[in-house]
Amino acid sequence: MKKVKVRLQPIVSRINMPTIIKTTIFPGDSIESIIVATQVGEIFYMRHGVIGIFADIRQQVLKLGANGGYDERGLLGLAFHPQFHYNGLFYLHYSVAGTQGPAAFSESFKPNPCDTSTLNLQWTNREKQYDHVDTVEEWILPSNGQPQRRRTLLNIRRPFLNHNGVNSLNFSPETGKLVLTTGDGGSAYDPFNLSQNMMEIAGKIIEIDVGMNAFIDHPSVVTRFNELSVPIQETLTVIAKGVRNITGISYQRFNNKYVKYAGNVGQELVESVFSFVQYTPIPVTQVVQASIMGSELDQEQCTNFGWRGWEGVLPTSVPRNCPENAILNEKYMAYYDEALKTSALRLQPLTSYYHEDPRPDKFGGTALTGVQAYSGNEIPDLRGSVVFTDLARKQANAPARGVLAYTKIKADCRPNDYTVIETDYDFGSQAAYYVCLGTNLNQTRLYLGVYGSMKVADSNLGTVFEIVPWGP
Repeated sequence: MKKVKVRLQPIVSRINMPTIIKTTIFPGDSIESIIVATQVGEIFYMRHGVIGIFADIRQQVLKLGANGGYDERGLLGLAFHPQFHYNGLFYLHYSVAGTQGPAAFSESFKPNPCDTSTLNLQWTNREKQYDHVDTVEEWILPSNGQPQRRRTLLNIRRPFLNHNGVNSLNFSPETGKLVLTTGDGGSAYDPFNLSQNMMEIAGKIIEIDVGMNAFIDHPSVVTRFNELSVPIQETLTVIAKGVRNITGISYQRFNNKYVKYAGNVGQELVESVFSFVQYTPIPVTQVVQASIMGSELDQEQCTNFGWRGWEGVLPTSVPRNCPENAILNEKYMAYYDEALKTSALRLQPLTSYYHEDPRPDKFGGTALTGVQAYSGNEIPDLRGSVVFTDLARKQANAPARGVLAYTKIKADCRPNDYTVIETDYDFGSQAAYYVCLGTNLNQTRLYLGVYGSMKVADSNLGTVFEIVPWGP
């Protein structure tokens, strides 16, 4: 694949940590507005050269950054209804203020292959031992009015602070349904194996039929599908499992079908971009009924990203320093049985990049933060590709710098390599973490969110760039 150079053109700066960048057409307008949501709960619009506040839900969002400033909760999802221009409906996913709990357990977790009691932990006493509650809500922008909450679709209790998804709400152009990408619930190594358990909401990609009339104003706070009321179950289908932490889902029209792209954040070794076309949606009512009847669902039906037995292309291992040589480390197969069980059923990544990679044209990554299809003509070498971002390449004694890269679907659908995209922007001595990636409605423009710190509590260090062609 070609080497590609791009420029980063600042659009807005000195904002809080951006988590979502999209565009939409407001009711009564005829051009797209850029929308930027911040982790703390602000939603900005940029339209006709004016920057303003579309919505501010900071009071409804859980206070972030209490433990040293780093946090993965907050305003994590925003999606505009395909008919937003006419009906004013949009959807939010955020961590709810006042729901802070003690977490499922406090100590850091690492499985020990020699101690089977560490391999299959159970999340017990869930109503008390949890970290916070996430909500998915429907809002409306009334004519000549302020945005207001209309109904709650889901209230989900989460075991830990992290792995709640980001850019977690998007509408499918195939089905017209709202797609929610949930993480595995957090900690390390998915200690309760929630991602592979079909009854657990965590670790799944879920479609929500927002057109169904399931008006339950205050649905119960739940962790499993069978805890939902039947009217809510009937609105939900599972389209994938085995997810660790997904950075949204992006759709690209290809040969009269849609390719779905999803980036799965890795554990210790590798970051992965997945792609798939065909999938079998499994109604949640079917999942619950199978549990009641004590029958097994056909595991081959469900698209499976492989976690926790697999970390992308690699079996999940637990690195440990090698006492004989500090430069080396040993890797233990903690979930060997699960790796075997899911090996033939799992989806292979389209591309992967590693936390350590000595090749001169590659980089050592940290965490995948965004995946977007690009269908524009302004950067011709990227047309038809999928672009992704890493938080910050591993490099010693230098300010943090994020990475842009891209890959393409091959005709034979086999895994493909990736190429780093060169950028022109000089961040000077300031850190530049690439925290999110966005696009406009027809995927002809790309937007990059950059932050000067890893800590959401460090305010107003954010800049949103448009990715534009190299040159004058």
